[in-house]
Amino acid sequence: MKRIHKELEEFQFQKGWEISQESAEKSTESLLLNHLLLTTEIAEIAEELRRMLNRAYDMKEEGVDGERAFQLAKEEVAEDIGKEIADSIAYLFKFATFFQRDIEFDIKNKLGEINARTKPNLQKRMKEEVK
Repeated sequence: MKRIHKELEEFQFQKGWEISQESAEKSTESLLLNHLLLTTEIAEIAEELRRMLNRAYDMKEEGVDGERAFQLAKEEVAEDIGKEIADSIAYLFKFATFFQRDIEFDIKNKLGEINARTKPNLQKRMKEEVK
């Protein structure tokens, strides 16, 4: 993870796409712009998910088995959604670079925090309720 972070940092610097650290005003402008761009990329992931679900629904309406339709639709969007995920990750790493964060360290710490939680897990509850 450290290697890809460094590669992204160098790539963004070469392109002039890093978050500005020139001044508070420039940094603020750059942070807001990059946040906007990140949310756009996240929205593009949502668009791919919508495309997948609509395609699966259409195939089911055409008589394809539901599980098969879902799998085929998933395969249709896999490459495009991968690109949007990569774009999103690049922006997240850009923020990590700006704030001088070791993202690998932060992820491991966050996983430790999650494991230590005692409140109910929404995803686990949802899975149990669906059964």
